[in-house]
Amino acid sequence: MEKHQPAFSSWSGGKDSCLALYYAEKAGYNVDILFNMLTEDGRHSRSHGLYRYMLEIQARAMNKRIVFGKASWESYEKVFSRQLSSLKDKGIQTGVFGDIDLQEHRDWVERVCGAKSLDALLPLWGKGREELFDDFLAAGFRAIIVCVKESALTPDWLGRELTARAKNDFRKAGIDLCGEEGEYHSFVFDGPLFESPVAYSTAKIQSKAGYSFIEIQPKGVHRAK
Repeated sequence: MEKHQPAFSSWSGGKDSCLALYYAEKAGYNVDILFNMLTEDGRHSRSHGLYRYMLEIQARAMNKRIVFGKASWESYEKVFSRQLSSLKDKGIQTGVFGDIDLQEHRDWVERVCGAKSLDALLPLWGKGREELFDDFLAAGFRAIIVCVKESALTPDWLGRELTARAKNDFRKAGIDLCGEEGEYHSFVFDGPLFESPVAYSTAKIQSKAGYSFIEIQPKGVHRAK
């Protein structure tokens, strides 16, 4: 690998993309750009239901740029690929992804990146769930649960911080520690990649299509919906 090779992070705002970025930077990649996919109206992240402005606040706290694509699930690949072309034109050579062991996800990112002559880096790939969860906490990252699959976890998990105690409770509930099957999603608000913590507050809980989400807002700020 060329030292300080320019890369982007496929960024969800959650723990897996964050830990993958952390590993990539420790390996010498220069990851200055975060890339997130939003819903068609551009208001929320497609995967975690986070408001765009919270992702922008998160990126500023990390002193990184963030770029977005807006798409339906039907147009997702087309929009994603178009943004890859733009990143390639900016000199980016590698995309950093937080997948752990879902082969269809790896196949997809390698295919779409390969089509644009970009390398796909998956630093978490093949590692054990407990190892990754413990590495995240040991590094000093902090995150809260912002989305749960209702068939796996109850809404009272929303807003809860990821800790060693949460890990034990996941085990008792029979839940994948990293939520790789979509059992939960998270929002990282502090850690070694952050120049300052993200000050946030939690608001109302909403349910949609079998998932419950908790609204995250900048602390002390009310935003019109």
